[in-house]
Amino acid sequence: MNALAYQAVPGQGLTVAAQRRPEPGPHQVLIRVGAASVNRRDLMLLDGTYPLPLTSGIVPLSDGVGEVIALGEDVTRAALGDRITASYFVHWVDGPQSLALAAEQYGANYPGFLATYALVEEDSIVHVPAQLTDAEAATLPCAGLVAWSALTTGTPVAPGDRVLTVGSGAVALFAVQFATLLGAEVLSITSGPAKAERLRALGAETVIDRTETPDWGAVVSGLTGGVEHVVDAVGLPTLPQSVAAGAYNATVTMIGAMAPAPGTAPPVNPFGSSYLAIRRIAVGSRVGFEAMNRAITEHRLRPVIDREFGFDEAAAAYDYLRSGAAFGKVVVSVG
Repeated sequence: MNALAYQAVPGQGLTVAAQRRPEPGPHQVLIRVGAASVNRRDLMLLDGTYPLPLTSGIVPLSDGVGEVIALGEDVTRAALGDRITASYFVHWVDGPQSLALAAEQYGANYPGFLATYALVEEDSIVHVPAQLTDAEAATLPCAGLVAWSALTTGTPVAPGDRVLTVGSGAVALFAVQFATLLGAEVLSITSGPAKAERLRALGAETVIDRTETPDWGAVVSGLTGGVEHVVDAVGLPTLPQSVAAGAYNATVTMIGAMAPAPGTAPPVNPFGSSYLAIRRIAVGSRVGFEAMNRAITEHRLRPVIDREFGFDEAAAAYDYLRSGAAFGKVVVSVG
C-alpha cells in the first residue's frame, strides 16, 4: 500500500509525505491506523499556544485507532490483530500525574496518528470497545477521557447529583453522556436552540441558552440551589458564571489547556463569597481510560461525531474544527 504521514510545523500547518513502515522496538507495537480525530489542543499546538511546544515535523494528533500489525520484543499487552488506541499521555498508567508524565504526549513530542502507520508504546496501549467503529473509537483518548476524568476523579459524581456542563464542544457532549450514565441530573449551557435540542437528546434535562440568558450562573443556582459539579469546557471567560452556579462545597472542573481569547484578560477574583473547589485536569491515566471503556461497553454508549473527513482532507478537518461549527467530534478516516 502507499503509506503516507502528515507532519505538523508550528506556525505553518500540515504537510504530507510518503511514510516508510516503522519497525517496533522493545515494548512497542505498530498499528495500521484506521481513523484519527482532531482536538482543540491540536490547533493550539500549531498556533504555539499549547503549554507543551510542538516538535517541528512531528506526526500530529493524539487520538487514533488501528489494528496491531507488528510486535516489538517483550510486548505482553497486545497481540497481532488487536484493535487498539493509546492513552493521551504516553507513560501515565495510574496514580498521580507528574510534570514529567504530562510532558510526553502523542502528536506533540511523540509521533501521533495522522499517518498510515503509528508506533504505540506498550504503557499506553488501550483496547477499544468492540461495538464502536474506528471513527467512534478515535474520539475517546482526549475528549472522551477528560470528560470521564472530570466526573469520576476527585469527588466522583454520585446518582442524584446535579451536573452542569458548560459549552457544546466534544468534551461537553461526552460529559452529558457520562453524567447521565452515572445517574446524575444534567443541566447544560449552550448557544442556540438547535444545539439545545441536541443536548436534550443526549440526556440534558435542562438547557439554558447563554445568548438569551447571559447571567446563567445565577439562574442555575436559583433553579437548583446550586449544582454539585460543574464541568467547564470553555475556560476563563465562563469561570465566574460556573462559580455562581455551584452549590456549597461544589466542584468546578476546568478542562485542559485554555487559550485566552484575543484581546481579553483573565477575570479578577471571580469567587466572590462562593466556597468550592476549582481544579484543572489534563485528560487522565491509562487505568482511567480502561475504566471508561468498560462503562462504554456496558451501557452501549456511542460517541457523537459531527463530520468525518478523508485522509487527504486533513487540513480541512483542522479548519472545520477551528470554525466552531462542529457539534461532536471531527474525525479523519485514515485506513
